[in-house]
Amino acid sequence: MKKYSMETVVGVFVLIGLICVGYMTVKLGKISLFGEDTYSLNARFASVAGLRVGSSIEVYGIQVGSVESLGIDDKRQMGVVVMKIDKAVKVYDDASATIKTSGLIGDKYIKVDPGGSGEPLKAGGVITQTSVPADIEDLIGKYAFGSVPDGKEKAPEKASEKPNK
Repeated sequence: MKKYSMETVVGVFVLIGLICVGYMTVKLGKISLFGEDTYSLNARFASVAGLRVGSSIEVYGIQVGSVESLGIDDKRQMGVVVMKIDKAVKVYDDASATIKTSGLIGDKYIKVDPGGSGEPLKAGGVITQTSVPADIEDLIGKYAFGSVPDGKEKAPEKASEKPNK
């Protein structure tokens, strides 16, 4: 009798351990078992340099989603970003999206201004107002090779102005 009670106790502990491992796998792997709690939105950017799958999506500085995939729109010659947004966050058709840089290392994320004066976007909707930050490398290159005015140049004189004698 004592042998079976010890085996039962060990079996219960093993079962509890397996349940805990399964729960942690689902939570840490961000796997949804009972339906999606996110919806997809698309945005087209002139450049998605530095953005990666899994980069965060922020609204008012709070992470509300992540980048699901990156692609190319051949017709418009733009990069397409598919974002997964929490269902609790409503994004409207007058929303805007901007690629921003986080920290000194330069990790990229998407900042979304959700708008509010239009209709809510449904799953698969497109954010049409997008912008990308200025590329620091391009600006440094232009300044180093003289393409950017340094402010020391004189404005050209107008031909219509004649000196008074």
